[in-house]
Amino acid sequence: MDFNLTQEHSMIRDMVYAFTRREVMPIIRDYDRSHTFPKHLLPKMAEQGFLGVCLPVRYDGAGMDFISLGLVAEGLEYGDSSVRETVAVHLGLHALPIFQWGTDEQKREFLPPLARGENIGCFGLTEPGAGSDVAAMASRARKDGGDYLLSGEKMWITLSDVANRFLVFAKTSPDAGTNGITAFILERGWKGLTTGAIEGKMGVHASNTGWINMEDVRVPASHRLGEEGEGFKIAMSALDNARYTVAAGAIGIIRACIDESLAYARVRKTFGKPIIEYQLIQQMIANMGQSLAAGELLVWKAGWLKNQGVRNTRETSMAKWFCTDAARRAADDAVQIHGAYGYSDEYRVERHLRNTKSAVIYEGTSQIHTLMQAAYISGERKDKPMRCEMPAYDPSAWQSEA
Repeated sequence: MDFNLTQEHSMIRDMVYAFTRREVMPIIRDYDRSHTFPKHLLPKMAEQGFLGVCLPVRYDGAGMDFISLGLVAEGLEYGDSSVRETVAVHLGLHALPIFQWGTDEQKREFLPPLARGENIGCFGLTEPGAGSDVAAMASRARKDGGDYLLSGEKMWITLSDVANRFLVFAKTSPDAGTNGITAFILERGWKGLTTGAIEGKMGVHASNTGWINMEDVRVPASHRLGEEGEGFKIAMSALDNARYTVAAGAIGIIRACIDESLAYARVRKTFGKPIIEYQLIQQMIANMGQSLAAGELLVWKAGWLKNQGVRNTRETSMAKWFCTDAARRAADDAVQIHGAYGYSDEYRVERHLRNTKSAVIYEGTSQIHTLMQAAYISGERKDKPMRCEMPAYDPSAWQSEA
């Protein structure tokens, strides 16, 4: 059992943190204040290989493994949650499901432009009346000749106004519950497909969040992902990817809160001495360090399982649940350490606190993950084999152009 990062992983982490400090941190406060998505970062992220980090080279990906994906998510969220969300949605929720479930033709057509950043993908599962309760989905897809006609509305969709590719879910058999859901790949510009932004969010202001509306959108059968009725399984496998990046990103926030708190506590003085010398300040920072150490182990375990091609729903759920709750506590303590200054966006911890609240809600609330873990422990929940499992990471295959 080796807990050390490989030389390659260490280089990736250094590269991502350098990118974040150079490209994200100097500009993100202005974008957060203006509630504007920093689109100019997308080609820069693509150039670094972030948008296809764990896609094989034959699809123009970087050919890296899932530990690398976690390190990219961690390093980007060290700067801001909105930047990490781009990778979670574009790669974790859109491109990787195509890699896992798509036909050879779909992989060759859709994946290279996604990996290169020429196309940006998003994921449409949540609806105004259906979040954790996926079976309550109201979107419908009906056959019309050799095509499908999709109608419905998706809500709280990250990159809805930025993406030009949409992985959406609709019921082809409305009375079959989750077994009646099917996945489809839509393209911007198709008749009947419109998007819009949601305003007034509490946090992740620099992320584009919105809605997708579909009114009899004609979708060719070649754009159906998987078989009819496999949509729920596809969505859940996609969430395993996104939850993994959320957990890893939360590690980045905890690390940022430690760094910011140490820097401030060493120079801020009260009653004649730096506040870092007070035990209650030390206790808050120590708690952050404890969360960082435990969270890293959970994330790395989930990433290791992904590399083996082993189902990791339980482990990824645990990592997401623990790390996001821990990040919220760390950000809360970091604001407390900064005092009144922490309540202002003059310091980064204020933004981290707002952003961490979203992380305990999306990709399954903390309460949903609590119920999932209880069901695993009691034996009431067991993962069943799927027709298409994510293949184990093979460096020779991932990094080959053949």
